[in-house]
Amino acid sequence: MLVQIVLFDGFDLLDAIAPYEVFSAADMLSGGKIKVELVTLQSCDQVISAPGDLPIAVKGAPDLGRADFLLVPGAAGSVEPEAEDSLLTIVAREAAGGLPELAKQALSREGCTLVTVCGGSLILGMGGALDGRHAVTHHMGMPAFAATGVIPVQARVVDDGDLISCGGVTSGLDAALHVVDRFVGPRIAHAVETLFEYERRGAVWRACGPDPVGLPEQHSLPEEQAPVLAGNDETPQSDHPLFGTWQMKVHSPIGVQDVKFVFAPAGDGITGQALRGEDAPIDLTDVTISGSRVMWSQKVEKPLKLNLRFDTQLNGDTLVGAAKAGMLPKSKVEGVRIP
Repeated sequence: MLVQIVLFDGFDLLDAIAPYEVFSAADMLSGGKIKVELVTLQSCDQVISAPGDLPIAVKGAPDLGRADFLLVPGAAGSVEPEAEDSLLTIVAREAAGGLPELAKQALSREGCTLVTVCGGSLILGMGGALDGRHAVTHHMGMPAFAATGVIPVQARVVDDGDLISCGGVTSGLDAALHVVDRFVGPRIAHAVETLFEYERRGAVWRACGPDPVGLPEQHSLPEEQAPVLAGNDETPQSDHPLFGTWQMKVHSPIGVQDVKFVFAPAGDGITGQALRGEDAPIDLTDVTISGSRVMWSQKVEKPLKLNLRFDTQLNGDTLVGAAKAGMLPKSKVEGVRIP
């Protein structure tokens, strides 16, 4: 069996190297039953890890014709959203790159298992590769993860058949040991644990067996709700200054996105649409006016898959505010009314 770990500039070093060591030890202890390679979609022979910009040699490109397992690590970077090397910038860049398509190909190939560590699953979820699948990511990314179409599970390791995911950083050890246990054998996994003086943490979650009785479900997170404005919601008049077309700029981590928003009265409420290039219009939901405050929700499919909540201030012919998805940092939003 062959595991290929797919690296990218800014990948978290421990996300990749911890599983690499587990698989290498399992290969030694099993007499050569599981091999591991470091590969990349980038055209280079070294990939820069984070933190510390440590260069790691790679063996070439992923090869789904050879690989039995494809492992995608998460990223590491600054928590400041405006920083050039910010964690969100790296995640967004990779989600809009080739990793999600590679993951889709792996999941469609019989006999191939996709493994994600920490933010690796968030990258693939934002890229639309994990729709309808049970998975976990780092706890800080779980609210945003739920908005990508994934069924989030609050567990250290989640086994969804040909998709195995794990939570933050050190859980890569547990996911790799679970792979060894399931596919090579429990005695080899135990031998690796003994060699490393490490014991796996927590039960592996699987979508099987009876549902727990008397406890909240562990395979879902509540959707982020629009804020309740006590007594301040308005039923706007047909000549309200919001109604019309607005040319907006959303300053996202992967660049400025130009979007037109159209608002119109609809009975006692408000209807709205987002228009972007040649893409089909997207209906807005939960459009709310409270004084000069205007809020709405939008499901975004491109360039990343997210549920966004907009919170803006209306001032004459300008709208200025922010858009947010789960615990991801806010993106500045600004725009003007157009004829």
